[in-house]
Amino acid sequence: MDDSQSTLRAIFAAALRAVDPFEAVLRQSDHIRSRFTAGGCNRLLVLGFGKASVPMATAVEANFADLSPEGVVVTKDGFTQPGKLRRIQVLEASHPLPDARGMAATEEIIRLARGADERTLAVVLVSGGGSALLVAPAEGLTLTDKQETTSLLLRAGADIHELNAVRKHLSRVKGGRLAEFLFPAPSLSLILSDVLGDRLDVIASGPTTPDGSSFADAVAIIERYHLVGKIPSPVLTHLWNGAVGAVPETPKVVSRVFASEETVIVANLGMALDAARREAEQGGFRTVVQPEPVTGEAREAGRRLARRALDAMAGNAGGASLCLISGGETTVTVRGNGRGGRNMELALAFAREIEGTGGITLLSAGTDGNDGPTDAAGAIVDGSAVERGRLAGCDLDTALQKNDSWSFFNRAGGLFRTGPTGTNVMDLQVIIVAGRTP
Repeated sequence: MDDSQSTLRAIFAAALRAVDPFEAVLRQSDHIRSRFTAGGCNRLLVLGFGKASVPMATAVEANFADLSPEGVVVTKDGFTQPGKLRRIQVLEASHPLPDARGMAATEEIIRLARGADERTLAVVLVSGGGSALLVAPAEGLTLTDKQETTSLLLRAGADIHELNAVRKHLSRVKGGRLAEFLFPAPSLSLILSDVLGDRLDVIASGPTTPDGSSFADAVAIIERYHLVGKIPSPVLTHLWNGAVGAVPETPKVVSRVFASEETVIVANLGMALDAARREAEQGGFRTVVQPEPVTGEAREAGRRLARRALDAMAGNAGGASLCLISGGETTVTVRGNGRGGRNMELALAFAREIEGTGGITLLSAGTDGNDGPTDAAGAIVDGSAVERGRLAGCDLDTALQKNDSWSFFNRAGGLFRTGPTGTNVMDLQVIIVAGRTP
């Protein structure tokens, strides 16, 4: 492993430490106890959903043994961390497409929420992946209906805001509806944000927060992506009925169910970016954090970042080494039948732009340790990646056409594997532009 790759890995690790979900929830201990005492509560109920729900719940259980916390959390397959929890039940389910296990877990969460009263403090632990893991189809819809709709939207390139606007209106728990089940119990939602701008109504589809979207919005999204004739007819009927008022809307900010509900962002992308910057600066790099998030089509984002790196190199002749840091979440419009994820596709496009250029190395990876349905978090590339691919018998342009970035990097080298990290605050891109040795 060369020095640039080691540096990139160290910077990424520092970013992960800053958004560790266990520590993030532990920092809220005084606030949790204050809410419990002030409300005259005699029961601490923990409900969680998302990729970080197990370490978040572990922090509650470890710090409030005297209050005998109970409850259930549902997380993605492989994110369980066996032996961490004793009182709080852990269930696994599929992500990004929901499955029957997620539906069963959600029914248990609904049952516990309905049993909460005015003297129950419900601590709701929300993290990325919660939209797929907390699944309860609206009346008249099936799990298959939701799976097909989610899959079509993902393949069409819908972003997280659009995807969640639709999912909230096909659900019994999303878009503030879990708050309806919890009412009148006081609740404190601790949120590890995987959404740009930390929009509470978007993170995990906002199950305990007022919904800012409507049935009409959901219909418009289906039409925008030309899916009217493709999504299951019960879904389309349900959304149209909601748009004309025949199905009750999700609860809005004026609803009484939010009177004793509080939300706190405990970790987000900004914290990860700041920690990455500090680590790079401590390593002697002149560091620039891109203020605007990395969004849009992954391959276009990769090209933009490559041009930025090339411009930085051209303007830095003889200067100190640079570290360019950015973060966000891109999308991939799936046109092929390959295997990959948005970070690896971004890295492929980046590699094409810097082909043959020495001194530039990129790491693009998901903070959750997963990039698409693969075993990698992302990829590391430099100016030799295209040639390495040729030598390994794979063509970069063909990999892009087939959305087969994982196969390219698996053969040519460059896969970045972390395993499940336990956290999720979107994606990070870290670029090293070599100059004088820092």
